[in-house]
Amino acid sequence: MRNVDRWLLPDGVDEVLPEQALVVEHLRRQLLDIYHNWGYDLVIPPMVEFTESLLSGSGSDLDLMTFRVTDQISGRMMGIRADITPQTARMDAHSLRREGPNRLCYAGTVLHTRPRGPLESRTPISVGVELFGEPTLAADIEVIELFLQTLRVSGVANVHLDLGHVDIFRGLLANADLDGDQETELFELLQRKARSELSAWIGDNIGDSQLATWLNALPGLAGGVEVLARAKAALNGAPAAVLQAIEQLESIVAALADSDVTIYLDLGEIPGYHYHTGVVFAGYVQGYGKALGNGGRYDHVGEAFGRARPATGFACDLKSLVTQGRATKDIVTGVFVAGDDTLAWREQVALLRSQGERVVQGFVGQKVNFTELNCDRELVEQDGQFVIKKLS
Repeated sequence: MRNVDRWLLPDGVDEVLPEQALVVEHLRRQLLDIYHNWGYDLVIPPMVEFTESLLSGSGSDLDLMTFRVTDQISGRMMGIRADITPQTARMDAHSLRREGPNRLCYAGTVLHTRPRGPLESRTPISVGVELFGEPTLAADIEVIELFLQTLRVSGVANVHLDLGHVDIFRGLLANADLDGDQETELFELLQRKARSELSAWIGDNIGDSQLATWLNALPGLAGGVEVLARAKAALNGAPAAVLQAIEQLESIVAALADSDVTIYLDLGEIPGYHYHTGVVFAGYVQGYGKALGNGGRYDHVGEAFGRARPATGFACDLKSLVTQGRATKDIVTGVFVAGDDTLAWREQVALLRSQGERVVQGFVGQKVNFTELNCDRELVEQDGQFVIKKLS
């Protein structure tokens, strides 16, 4: 690499400079404090793990997003985490083994082999929570409420909450007798909302006329909360799992009735279908082309670790929350101290720092730029007394 190019970073790998880093770190602390207040215990998973553990039960998408390296000690393949959720599942199943509901939270950088979308970072700072061991809808509602609180604290306004439920699609296909390739084709057509192609595919592959009618109805079941009433009518007589999923969505909408978010439901869009097992959700703001965070239920993820547990949670990119929200942190200006290293000066510096002051110690012969040092005051000695003087 030429000397002139050594400052370049890989595509999608970004750095956070002091002013924004201060805001990012301040928000990280705020969010972790909130999660603590809700009863979530902080964990700090390792950056790398053996791939057998890191990718267990996570689906092919995460597999493709994960960098791999060879462990020079064991010779086994390791992965650099692209998602922290599987790590918390391992902790719940193996390291902690708590009997009751287990609430965990985290904040840490993850690494992706490629951006999830145009101009996205490959090194997001993932912050989120996971709730293990509670199968009831109350756990999903708690996690969604905490997700919305995360967006509020971040200063994100006019939030659109997208809600869905994978059991609607999964329940309809329970007795459809489709092979894996057919199910994948149907899933992709639904995600693209290609109605004419979908209708033709259903005509060629679905012999049950009632099931065909239900599947053709799914792309149209999108919109505000009124969608749920239309879904009940359109899917009347569907398997019990489908109707139960609609009832769960109704309960969530009712629980969020007093929140300041716009709720959007799309019963035909099922992100993470091969990973999630129930309610799925995501938060958006107008003008930003990706979700600020997403989550949902993913029961049985602990099976690979020998202990299947109900689970629900969410994750956000902390850097996206900062850029799209109004989180701020006032820049604290400092006191400059010239390069005097006598005991009296050292004691005065220590005293100021113990009082919470930012004190920048100068060096002998240093050319001082107070703007770069972010100092607006200077410690001086006048008539045998230490005085903090305002810089002009």
